[in-house]
Amino acid sequence: MKRVMIIGGSGSGKSTLARKLGEITNLPVIHIDPMYWKPGWEQRTSDETHALVLEAASQDSWVFDGNHSRSIPDRMARADHFIFLDLPTYLRVWRVLNRTIRYWGRARPDMAEGCPERFSWEFLTVWVAGYHRRSHARDIAVLDSAPASVKCYHLKSRRDVRQFLADMETNYE
Repeated sequence: MKRVMIIGGSGSGKSTLARKLGEITNLPVIHIDPMYWKPGWEQRTSDETHALVLEAASQDSWVFDGNHSRSIPDRMARADHFIFLDLPTYLRVWRVLNRTIRYWGRARPDMAEGCPERFSWEFLTVWVAGYHRRSHARDIAVLDSAPASVKCYHLKSRRDVRQFLADMETNYE
């Protein structure tokens, strides 16, 4: 295990899983959200984000959390493990609301500096609750088209994630 790519809907636990996997494997963890945002919630241009993602993905090893569909083929070409977190909508909505309260007014550890947590009805309805309508089929296609050389995991529940981490702690060398 040298390069692990994690995707899934907002609130699925990508950043948390990446941190835990980084602790187990001692691989560097890369969060994609800081590549989207500058301080003050100023969104970077698509080209700037893409360049930052490709630069990060060129590193020798990583656990890379985030979707950024434009760079998925580039990251997948370098990955040796791929994890699709496919958790239910109700759970993802709950997690996003919970983290909004937990980090209210300050930046999360996996977010860009100067981007304090805030509530956004649009984010909740479009990106979290609307994930299945907008992006789920794309993520299934990514999973289905992964190269044979990439070890893939399709985790659909909290139990699946716990079991995956337990297996990693037991079997990782």
